[in-house]
Amino acid sequence: MEYSIRQLADLTGVSTRTLRYYDERGLLKPSRVNEQGCRYYEQEQVDLLQQILFYRERNLGLDVIKEIISNPQFDAAQALEEHLIALMEQEKHISTLIQTVKNTIADMKGEERNMSDKEKFEGFKRELIEEKERLYGKEAREKYGEEAVDEANQKIMGLSEADYERFKNLEKEVLRQLEEAVRNKELPESETGHRIVLLHKDWLGYTWKEYSAQAHKGLASMYIADERFLAYYDKNIKGCGEFLVKAVDYWAGR
Repeated sequence: MEYSIRQLADLTGVSTRTLRYYDERGLLKPSRVNEQGCRYYEQEQVDLLQQILFYRERNLGLDVIKEIISNPQFDAAQALEEHLIALMEQEKHISTLIQTVKNTIADMKGEERNMSDKEKFEGFKRELIEEKERLYGKEAREKYGEEAVDEANQKIMGLSEADYERFKNLEKEVLRQLEEAVRNKELPESETGHRIVLLHKDWLGYTWKEYSAQAHKGLASMYIADERFLAYYDKNIKGCGEFLVKAVDYWAGR
């Protein structure tokens, strides 16, 4: 079946303006454009739009999505499997948060014993651990051993509310400064790269028993070897993961 741009917008809830923008960016080209300039889409484009929207829900930037779907080895069925896993993890996360909110409301109403500050944030911390285990647990345990990974997880669960907030804010700041550095075409060997490595080191300190430059570089080597790590750092601007790896390799231990 063929859809005009207006029909596709009505069907998907994506505005015609956004569809035109996707066309301009080379992300979603219409199957044909008539003499009046109206865009038309067939099933192939409808399916591709669904993939784009799934990736957007996973907070990937348009440049990253374009690179993924333009890859000759892109497998739509495999991508859907990955989307399903991500959505199921999101569902689990939301369920945990819902239960935490319910417990907090009950606590406020005096319906059960007082919740400690630690318990109020336990759901967030547990979800963080489960997500990292799902994404990187196998590789981390093979590289660092069961005991080291378990100790890191226990350290996260033991964080106070204030420490947990600092831990999450550090992660956001590392990402922000990486994106700014890549956008400004900074070099990993620059003072900007040094500052980012120190921030990353501080962030690791919340989960590592003790810091070593060698372990820091080893972790960075995992980043460059695993596309999931790169996708995380490159989700908005491509090159952030590579910048971090090179900066850590140059600055760690100096």
